[in-house]
Amino acid sequence: MSIQTNAADIVTVSVLGQVANPSLSGLPAEPYRLDADGRAFLWPTFGGIVYNVTVGDSAFGWSGDCIHPSVSIAHPDANKNRGLNVFACVGNGALIVSGAAKGARGVVTGKSGRFSDQVIIHFDGETRRKIAVDDRILVKSEGVGLCVPACPEVHFKSLSPTLFDALPKRIEDDVLMMGVCATIPPHLVGAGAGLTSEGGSLHIQSTDRAELAKLGLDGLRLGDVVAIEDTDSRYNHGYLRGAMGIGIIGQTDGPRAGYGPGMTVVMTAPAGQLGAYDAPGTNIADILGLKA
Repeated sequence: MSIQTNAADIVTVSVLGQVANPSLSGLPAEPYRLDADGRAFLWPTFGGIVYNVTVGDSAFGWSGDCIHPSVSIAHPDANKNRGLNVFACVGNGALIVSGAAKGARGVVTGKSGRFSDQVIIHFDGETRRKIAVDDRILVKSEGVGLCVPACPEVHFKSLSPTLFDALPKRIEDDVLMMGVCATIPPHLVGAGAGLTSEGGSLHIQSTDRAELAKLGLDGLRLGDVVAIEDTDSRYNHGYLRGAMGIGIIGQTDGPRAGYGPGMTVVMTAPAGQLGAYDAPGTNIADILGLKA
């Protein structure tokens, strides 16, 4: 369904980052982390160029900790990295401007980090094999300031107008209804709660696998569009009865408590102005035509 937005008034601006190297904290000196049962593990973590995980793949089952599919970028200057993370939007185009893959194009598929750390960009497999850490990638940022005049209480976050236009949706009784694969109940909202909603990610709790299976969440894929119940993300992520968020699964799960699949929240409203309906298979890999 076509819904009018203010897309013609949105400012389009460039932001730039470099392909990030996966990193581990210098202290404590051991590189191990603890899983939900207190056992030490050492698995790849987020960042870098991931050759074999792609949007559309399962969000579960990988021997990794919150893995980003494809390529992660950041800016070495903290303030400029904040600008990159806030202004880049899911669905924005990206262009490699240095290195062997210069000229190749990709698409922003998510953001991650407690403090707006990295932007996740999809490139096809052939391009990934040419990219190197520290290659520079330019994002054509468009989407900050997006709104639907017919639903003024719905706040948009990190969503390109082009992707919004392509998502399944309708307006019913002044409520913006979005088609989703699944609905996340508030008791499964994990890491990211209490932090800013302008960047970074909000994670699903995934330690209780029986609960995930009961709710049909164990089949989530990277790129799935989901609803988040009783969650207000207008300024910070927090519990609020009657609120709702719409998110896109951007990262895999991991073994730590609270760090299941990470979602990039793209819409939110505080009191029933945003709703959801079942639209199985709604995934940005299909909507945007992303190739493995």
